[in-house]
Amino acid sequence: FPDHLPRERVVVEAPVNCSCCGSDRIVKMGEDITETLEVIPRQWKVVQTVREKFTCRACEKISQPPAPFHAIPRGWAGPQLIAMIAFDKYGQHQPLNRQSERIAREGIELSLSTLADLIGHACVALAPIHALIERHVLDGGRLHGDDTTVPLLARGGTKTARLWTYVRDDRPWDGGAPPAALFKFSTDRRKEHPTRHLAGWHGVLQSDVYGGYNDLYLADRSPGPVRSALCWSHARRKFFELADIKAIARKGKKVAEEISPIALDAVTRIDAIFDVEREINGLSAAARLGVRQQRVVPLVNDLHDWIRAERARMSKHNPVVKAINYMLDEEGRWEAFTAFLDDGRLCLTNNAAERALRGIALGRKSWLFAGSERGGERAAFMYTLIVTAKMNDIDPQAWLADVLARLPDMPMSRVHELLPWHWKAATELKRIAA
Repeated sequence: FPDHLPRERVVVEAPVNCSCCGSDRIVKMGEDITETLEVIPRQWKVVQTVREKFTCRACEKISQPPAPFHAIPRGWAGPQLIAMIAFDKYGQHQPLNRQSERIAREGIELSLSTLADLIGHACVALAPIHALIERHVLDGGRLHGDDTTVPLLARGGTKTARLWTYVRDDRPWDGGAPPAALFKFSTDRRKEHPTRHLAGWHGVLQSDVYGGYNDLYLADRSPGPVRSALCWSHARRKFFELADIKAIARKGKKVAEEISPIALDAVTRIDAIFDVEREINGLSAAARLGVRQQRVVPLVNDLHDWIRAERARMSKHNPVVKAINYMLDEEGRWEAFTAFLDDGRLCLTNNAAERALRGIALGRKSWLFAGSERGGERAAFMYTLIVTAKMNDIDPQAWLADVLARLPDMPMSRVHELLPWHWKAATELKRIAA
């Protein structure tokens, strides 16, 4: 078990006589220790902040220290409690009604509306941190973009809303900038939303082929057109589904008749490109570009010639042709797929954005729907903080609790010290010093 855990010694009563002959002349020669992992249930407490009053015998004036600032108005909830509720909801996918029931079983009555108010107050309190993360993400010259569905409660049922993410992750090319994710909420998937989210931003956007990004690529866009870089994982997936032997077998079909040899060949060719990319992950942009020019360009050119030749021999209704058209059909699409060959910063896939959305895809099975547009916006706000903390390998709950405790007394000029990557570095220095 980890060394940092405290150890509690429970010593079994020692014998006073020899178990063989009964003599009392026994001497300790050692001991055997068996370790068992145990947990202490969380404990609730009330922190009483006492401000003593003093009166002056000379002037009869009363002196008293000022009241401390609180993480939220009226200060009845401490930062640890607020952080726990927020992380359980958005990091562990536990709806507030379930949290309220669990807390009630522990002897504390906190209603659903009370917990919802805490989330709202926390969003207001953490707004300066969120603004700095958003600015950091949009300062990047290369972003990953993606979106996922979110059921939104509406009259008569639910409608399909969207959570969008824009991820800055320079680790694949050792760019040095800390990773971060920005989330946005919208009630639909109209293209005006990504256009508004990225207004004023200029760079390379790695995404799927969703047409809602097209206005970003216009030549007359201000401050300039965004360059598109498409995802090879999406392209390979369409071939893989046609060559997935196990999936076809599960459907009860005859494998030999259903497997497409052309799709299987395409997967093999694309996998060779992925193999090279795994080798250069984490290298500098210049080193990645050099390897790609030498080893990946021939593979991509051969793939391009091969799929064009195969498409010419097949019916346009063939499923493999549809997979090929995903890469070649529209003008400029192949150029976007091959953009990574000329820029060592770019990734082969958009997996960074899909990883950021993974928690939402898992969580919506638990919380089922967003209760309102404001609830969706709060979710996007909190996902920005929690996912960014996870990307920087820190405990989101511990970070949120510390930020909520320190933020009220911190001048705006020092708020950046509470960003996840700065907080992590300061915490490690304190641990080393201790």
